[in-house]
Amino acid sequence: MTVFPLPRTVAPARGALTGIAALAAVICLWSSFALSTRALESTGMTVADAAIVRFGVPALLLIPWMPRTLRRLRGERRGALALVLLAGLPHFLLFAGGAHLTSAALTGLLVPGTVPVFVTLLLVARHRRAPSRRRLTALGLIVAGVAASAVLTGGSGGPGGIAVLLAAGFVWAAYTLGLARTSLDPVGVIAIVSLSSLIAALVLAATGAMPSHLFTGGIDPGAWGAYALVQGVGTGLLSTACYVVAVKHLGSSIPAAAGALSPVLTALLAV
Repeated sequence: MTVFPLPRTVAPARGALTGIAALAAVICLWSSFALSTRALESTGMTVADAAIVRFGVPALLLIPWMPRTLRRLRGERRGALALVLLAGLPHFLLFAGGAHLTSAALTGLLVPGTVPVFVTLLLVARHRRAPSRRRLTALGLIVAGVAASAVLTGGSGGPGGIAVLLAAGFVWAAYTLGLARTSLDPVGVIAIVSLSSLIAALVLAATGAMPSHLFTGGIDPGAWGAYALVQGVGTGLLSTACYVVAVKHLGSSIPAAAGALSPVLTALLAV
């Protein structure tokens, strides 16, 4: 009897499971990011202080990997690198500004909820090909769900705050597409985003372009520690690494769409 060996499918399945697990962690961590950003005012920290903590913690922890990352940048495509860097200070400032002008529930709803829409629009603009009916249906359900959740949670915010949050969603969508094109690994992405954003935040604080209490000692050390743990470690290291892993294993569309689940968790925690 002739035996034909079956093809092994363990590796793809394992890769998909890794991506799904990473995506589940991202959803939880994004919710804590939205809530902690909205609660920034109660800590006595300015946006510049928060940015320095957010990007300073991972930058310091990843110092041993910085030389390797900088060497790898020589072969990186400039367009992909520019998109990846959008996830740093540009997205943080938009997110924090929108959070200040709106509520925690609305902040957590609009940004991740609109990312899959912007990803689809960017892909259509790039490939000049209309999305499938299945994708359009899924996007319609996401938009309807986000709108319904915003109404049910009573999130308040003027047109200015909503526009800023939509801009943050667009920037994150561009970053998601950049992740799919970059050759950097998760550690490299975190290292270069954190280092560049930390330098920019320090320059803005030192020149007075953005107010900062960093050098005046006017912030409670406990607030610094808690924020460093949630934003620096939780968001700066863990959520970024998990999101990069998810995009590498699942592509850009699935993580962008699944990220829309985090608004549900954020809304429940913010009530």
